[in-house]
Amino acid sequence: MSPTYNGMEQDKKTPTQGGYSNIITVDEKYVLRIPDNLPLDGAAPLLCAGITLYSPLHHWGAGPGKKVAIIGLGGLGHMGVKIAHAMGADVTVLSHSDKKKTDAKRLGADHFYNTSEAGIFEKLAGTFDLIICTVSAGIDWNAYLELLKVDASMVVVGAPEQPVPVNAFSLIMGRRSLAGSLIGGIKETQEMLDFCGKHNITSDIEKISIDKVNEAYERVIKSDVRYRFVIDMATLKK
Repeated sequence: MSPTYNGMEQDKKTPTQGGYSNIITVDEKYVLRIPDNLPLDGAAPLLCAGITLYSPLHHWGAGPGKKVAIIGLGGLGHMGVKIAHAMGADVTVLSHSDKKKTDAKRLGADHFYNTSEAGIFEKLAGTFDLIICTVSAGIDWNAYLELLKVDASMVVVGAPEQPVPVNAFSLIMGRRSLAGSLIGGIKETQEMLDFCGKHNITSDIEKISIDKVNEAYERVIKSDVRYRFVIDMATLKK
């Protein structure tokens, strides 16, 4: 397999062009099949956000009879809601405002709670079998751990910048777990794609032209994205 950019094609003469290539040769062990019923633009983010959420939901047994909470409804979180719902779990979105409440219900959430409201953490204490944190901003980790049932887990996929300060008694007294998850291997990624094909799941995307990339980055910083940006490849030819 040639390097993706500025390597050599199999003729040993033609430089490879990475994402700008018209053709590419790869090892079949690293090829994934996109289900025919999924549009390619909406399926593309599944290879990032889709597998990032599918992997922990699958590993920790999200499904019928399980109460799953997703912290944050962004590029990662919205996929968590869609996939957990398709798995048959009872899905809750925990967000710091009501701004995305309507979207949460549209995407498949059964419940939505604004964590800025007084008394929410007390109301939801001991509720969830699985909590997945998709945000990188600072949160009150111990408050969220108290929302878990006995033997339940909170899984971090949002890569917080600061160390996670956890009160050990939040874990010890409830025999709870705090874990992390990244993405998945080729086998699990294909499993995720087949699952999404079966349930007709894609990412909610906004197509932008290549000249809007800097503007898009600023919008990401402001959380002004619903919910993944995809470059309109036609604009690369102009």
